[in-house]
Amino acid sequence: MKKILLLAAIVSLSVMHAQKNFRKEADKAFTIHEYFTSLELYKVAYTKATKKDDKAAIIFRTAECYRMLNDYKQEEVWYTKAIQVNYPDPVAIFYLANALKSMGKYDEATIQFNKYKKEVPADQRGEDGAKSCQLAAKWKDNPSRYKVENMTQINSSSQDFSPAFPDRKYTALNFTSAREGSTGGVVDGNVGQTFSDIFETKIDKNGKWSTPVPLAEPINTAANEGANVVNRKGNMMIFTRCMCEKNKKFMCGLYITVKKGQLWDEPKLIPFCTDSFTFKHPALSLDEQTLVFSSDMPGGFGSSDLWVSTFNKNTKEWGAPVNLGPEVNTAGYDAFPFITDDGTLYYSSDGHLGMGGLDIFKAEKKGDAKWGSVSNIEYPINSPSDDFGIIFEAKMNRGYFSSNREGGKGSDDIYFFYMPALEFSIEGEITNCKVHAEVIEGVTMRLVGTDGSLEETVTDKNGHYSFEKKGDKRLVNENTSYVISTIIPPGADIKTESAKLSFINSSVKAKETTIALTSSKHFVHDFCLEPIIKTDNHFGDVLYDFDSALLTQQAKDTLDILYNILIDNPTFVIELSSHTDFRGEDAYNQKLSEARAKSCVEYLVSKGVNKDRMVAKGYGEKKPLEITDSLTGKVVILDQKYIMKLSPEGQEEAHHKNRRTVFRVLRKDFHDNSTSQL
Repeated sequence: MKKILLLAAIVSLSVMHAQKNFRKEADKAFTIHEYFTSLELYKVAYTKATKKDDKAAIIFRTAECYRMLNDYKQEEVWYTKAIQVNYPDPVAIFYLANALKSMGKYDEATIQFNKYKKEVPADQRGEDGAKSCQLAAKWKDNPSRYKVENMTQINSSSQDFSPAFPDRKYTALNFTSAREGSTGGVVDGNVGQTFSDIFETKIDKNGKWSTPVPLAEPINTAANEGANVVNRKGNMMIFTRCMCEKNKKFMCGLYITVKKGQLWDEPKLIPFCTDSFTFKHPALSLDEQTLVFSSDMPGGFGSSDLWVSTFNKNTKEWGAPVNLGPEVNTAGYDAFPFITDDGTLYYSSDGHLGMGGLDIFKAEKKGDAKWGSVSNIEYPINSPSDDFGIIFEAKMNRGYFSSNREGGKGSDDIYFFYMPALEFSIEGEITNCKVHAEVIEGVTMRLVGTDGSLEETVTDKNGHYSFEKKGDKRLVNENTSYVISTIIPPGADIKTESAKLSFINSSVKAKETTIALTSSKHFVHDFCLEPIIKTDNHFGDVLYDFDSALLTQQAKDTLDILYNILIDNPTFVIELSSHTDFRGEDAYNQKLSEARAKSCVEYLVSKGVNKDRMVAKGYGEKKPLEITDSLTGKVVILDQKYIMKLSPEGQEEAHHKNRRTVFRVLRKDFHDNSTSQL
């Protein structure tokens, strides 16, 4: 980026070479900002100089020309030469440090900033420069999520910069360019390229940008036209135009034009723009009542400041400019503002702590025509080079900006930037709690988000589920909390590798959140389900004392587990099957087992379970327990014949195990509309 945007006509070198005092002519060209012209003259003047002081001064001025042309490599060469020949002003050290910083040589730049700080301790720029190198290295190592792409379809080998939206469809771009085909065709004495014009390009439905074409007269003229802003309706434009006269300092002003039909009307200079100072880089608020621009008029803090003018609805005129103040402006160069729809101000500066030349900064709106809380938007939008002229699409985290960073097509290029969405996904595997290697197919998985979203999927043959994308739609979003749960319709049979089973915990849940996450993440949540075997279920031992149907505390604790199963599976109808040991008469044992089953039902009813969901059944001593013998590993029945072979202690333990209550699912279709149903 050339800090002087639009400049005066080139002074013919053939005429200059006819002059005898090349140093004087070079200084004159430098004064009127014709740096390309003065550079060539200084090189000739150096060969004519005989005094050491004169040679040192010419070397320094040569370095200055390269600085204004943003040729960092030549800056480094010539400022180094100036220091070596003892140029007296230590500012050469400061500018050398800046050149090194602009090439990303942060360690070398820090050394030079510290040298300058030692030479001129009162100048805060030395300390700030060293700090900025530390920050720049940190930002580069920890980039923001923005992605940056060169607009190769529209950039040229010349300067291309200051993009602007000609309307709110965001299907076209205006930008400034010094490429061939500009209206004037005159070579600029500042940069050695033709005068710049405003060009326009459009994007088609396939995402291809058209060949840029210059806007017609009366917008583009033989003068320099550049940075512009168009209102949301696309029928008013404010742009920069720099008039130039031979051997005079260029003067830039802000011009305003409106559309009449499809054509732009003759532009008019905004009255507060005097011919003594430069006015450029317009930015317009959404309501079109606030205009921010850059200027070198008196009352500022640096070589270029940001100013604001407010539109007077009564007089239909722009008011007197007001400086944005020292929180926004610096002792350096502040320019290229842009105002978003919410009033946030973006602009470029080399006075705040940054990565290199011009960095892009963000200032929060503090009131009418006031901004503050300035922050650097960091890497990769900012780089060691000049980064400037940023614009945003409304309500979109994307837009365009200019930069002369490494890898471009020309000295300045247009870049596209965007914030890619964070990518989140949730997946897992559903297995049988009893046989962990056995996966469960056909389980419905539900994902409910605090953003109101609800998604479902079904586990595949591998028991796997995933919430990631549905077409182009991402299912797990940013800044959202989620509940992941299994949804098995009560009474449904789910196929496993070994059989069709029902499951006790048909709804298990987990929680996850993407709130405050700044990077993509993949979440894994596995679940296991507890199967209900269709034979008697030993969910726990409901055991009884000898010759008793009273529930012990241990029995109640076990029945509480069954209570939770019934709550989780409201359509289950179960049989509570009670048994006795072999002691006592058959008829007596039958009645005792029925009493035991009834006591279980009554306990669950007392907790709120509908009695119609339970069948109490006593089997007396007819169904002794089957167990696996711990010594032989064989399944045995604890009948009277087996028990008699055991020791007295073993016999008592076997009798105790037979005094039990178990349950089995009879049906899975219970439905009760009563409000008391749990």
